Amino acid sequence: MKTHWLNKKNNKRLIVFFAGWSFDYKPFTALNSDYNDILFVYDYNDLEQPEDFEIFDNYEHKTLIAWSMGVFVANLLKDKFIKFNNKIAINGTINPVDDEFGIPVKIFELTLKHAAKGLESKFYQNIFQSEEEHQQYLQNPVARSIQNRVSELENLYKLVKNHPKISDEKFYDFALVSEFDKIIPPNNQTASHKKNKTPIISIPYGHNPFYKFNSWDKIILCKQTIEQ
Repeated sequence: MKTHWLNKKNNKRLIVFFAGWSFDYKPFTALNSDYNDILFVYDYNDLEQPEDFEIFDNYEHKTLIAWSMGVFVANLLKDKFIKFNNKIAINGTINPVDDEFGIPVKIFELTLKHAAKGLESKFYQNIFQSEEEHQQYLQNPVARSIQNRVSELENLYKLVKNHPKISDEKFYDFALVSEFDKIIPPNNQTASHKKNKTPIISIPYGHNPFYKFNSWDKIILCKQTIEQ
């Protein structure tokens, strides 16, 4: 894994964000950090834990936000986040390749087989709800090589197959599920979160909803929807 500090100003609050497959921090630089230090985690070619994970206890308030394949990876490392105040899943599940609770197996394997071509063509279009969002992404796109991203997906599939029976014990405090997600079927996400007794908030966006938020705190504040 790799990390990048989107914001590090010795704030008392920390947000750790686990990105989805094929991403890096560049498309996320526009999100306002408010009063949070933001640690961005990405590139799951290996799961060697970065040194940055050792400073979590320095913060008074901690939030984990995991997106897409990051939902699965963060759950594998859940012992690191026991003391976190909030744990949020966005458009992902703890069983990311599964006919009932994630991406259907045949579709995932087809995506893996043609990953390089997909990354060069329509993959990044499909993760957004609108072409306007896709064009916004193209102004500050991912900088990782195609081969690095392909090998990451290969490694993620190995991790999935090596962890076929993940505990149904609740880990995330709530989950955001996009109604127009073209990557992970919303019905499968809902089924997974219900199985894990995780409260669900439906949002009218695509697989990558982050251009709909102007700050990281706005994502956390979605929790108020289920507390009212």
